[in-house]
Amino acid sequence: MSSFGVCETPGCDQPAKLRCPTCIKIGIPGSFFCSQECFKGNWKSHKIIHSLATGESHTKNSAEYNPWPYFDFTGKLRPFPQTPKRTVPQSIGRPDYADHPNGYPLSEQAVKGSSQIKVLDDEEIEGVKVACKLGREVLDEAARVCDVGVTADDIDRAVHEACIEKECYPSPLNYYNFPKSCCTSVNEVICHGIPDLRKLEDGDICNVDVTVYHRGFHGDLNETFFVGNVKPEHKNLVKVTHECLMKAIDIVKPGEKYREIGNVIQKHAQAHGFSVVRSYCGHGIHRLFHTAPNVPHYAKNKAIGVMRPGHSFTIEPMISMGTWKDISWPDSWTAVTADGQWSAQFEHTLLVTETGCDILTIRREKNGQPHFMDKM
Repeated sequence: MSSFGVCETPGCDQPAKLRCPTCIKIGIPGSFFCSQECFKGNWKSHKIIHSLATGESHTKNSAEYNPWPYFDFTGKLRPFPQTPKRTVPQSIGRPDYADHPNGYPLSEQAVKGSSQIKVLDDEEIEGVKVACKLGREVLDEAARVCDVGVTADDIDRAVHEACIEKECYPSPLNYYNFPKSCCTSVNEVICHGIPDLRKLEDGDICNVDVTVYHRGFHGDLNETFFVGNVKPEHKNLVKVTHECLMKAIDIVKPGEKYREIGNVIQKHAQAHGFSVVRSYCGHGIHRLFHTAPNVPHYAKNKAIGVMRPGHSFTIEPMISMGTWKDISWPDSWTAVTADGQWSAQFEHTLLVTETGCDILTIRREKNGQPHFMDKM
């Protein structure tokens, strides 16, 4: 990572090279300030991070930190404290929801309910390709950070700083008020996990979902990573989930119905004793973060539309070891399995071509294989 960043004082978007000495000492990455004045002025709120990171607050025993004392958790995972929302320099182009008080994507809402699928022209195709390439580079940075003892907030910081270095806005940030720059979904979390100060433990699996916005276009992808020594049954879940994605991609071509994707995914998942989450789908993506087509991952769905050259969309199956049903934590974002069993996910952004499709977010090394295969 670079030795510079953006000042962490709220509302200050100046480039910054000064770092908090305490953060350096205890291993908190980032913590940049543009001047001593900003550092001193932000000290009261900034120093909270030190106590959280060193376990002087609630991070040693999550039972002490429970924002929802009457909520019945389905699995072992618990929420941990979060650091303040990160900022993006105003010089970086941003989507319309970035500065909206409620995070509403007004351009998306203007076409909500429409099933018309946009055919991208050459200029738009190039814009999506560039965003997807940069998104892949950002996710690769997250892969380098994800390890035992690292917090999900550390991953979020790495993603955020990589986005800024590449002149990208992290698309999740403030989208319907989502508070972080990526999603980190651990173990029984299906998707939309909010990065917090829980340290990843040996044997966890962690999905990191990255979307970047660059010069008017979004690029979206995710992978599930192994953390330390993962049990064989959980490795198999991750492996089969990736296979589900790739088998679905194999049928993408002009003239294919979008509803067929779910048939392919569910057939493979069920053959291995797994279930397919139904509440969350793939989606069209280009200038808009989420738009038509809707791409369900389960069989016998009623998705509308036929693939045409110039269509850009994601496939992102969520595969669970137990039930396909999900519930949400009271934060309104974190989706977990209803039975507490583990779930995995993979995602690519695709472009339909005249003869098939291009995987715009493919890993550009090791023959495109995902990072987990490096540890199989």
